[in-house]
Amino acid sequence: MLDVVVLASGRGSNFAALLAAQRRGELPIRIRALLSDKTAAPALDIARDAGIPAIALAPADFADRAAFDHALFARAAIFEPGLIVLAGYMRVIDDSVIEDWRGRIVNIHPSLLPKYPGLRTHVRALEAGDPTHGASVHFVTAQLDGGPVIARVEMPILPGDTPRALAARLLPLEHRLLVASVDLIARQRITLGEDGVKFDGEPLAAPLQLQADGTWRAVG
Repeated sequence: MLDVVVLASGRGSNFAALLAAQRRGELPIRIRALLSDKTAAPALDIARDAGIPAIALAPADFADRAAFDHALFARAAIFEPGLIVLAGYMRVIDDSVIEDWRGRIVNIHPSLLPKYPGLRTHVRALEAGDPTHGASVHFVTAQLDGGPVIARVEMPILPGDTPRALAARLLPLEHRLLVASVDLIARQRITLGEDGVKFDGEPLAAPLQLQADGTWRAVG
């Protein structure tokens, strides 16, 4: 059973998806805590309602980003997680903190990385005229949304799509992708070594692709 701490800044829909999968017995994890940088984040209420410790720290209470990050991750460390999941966590994390958690922290991002790191991903995909869009789960490194990608899920961009429509259609796919990716990590099928991501002990040449039937397809 893998102990997990989740970080979220907003509504917590990806956190809720992980929690629901855990409760259904689909994930061999135990969510130990929900941490946030927003004291009014709805994700905190989801955690409290589930009886999960919910902790919020305000960045304004700290001297700088590094001080805040070290304090927040010190709180996370209390729960001795084998994995930290950034699920809609909207802050860039200080490099020194990331290094301490190498291989034990992942993020879900709403684009087909390496395309469109950062914000406004739906707008940027539409402006570029992309035929497809999607989401990625990656190990977190000091480079913003630049860590090794574990897995992705794709969907077509339809005529007349807007950023809002794209976001709405992508969200349930994000949930499926995050749950499936955490499952791989919990079962030790995905690991991060010095030479990159490994899948079932073999180097992963390209991100896994989550299919509609819930299976994985290796590409590249």
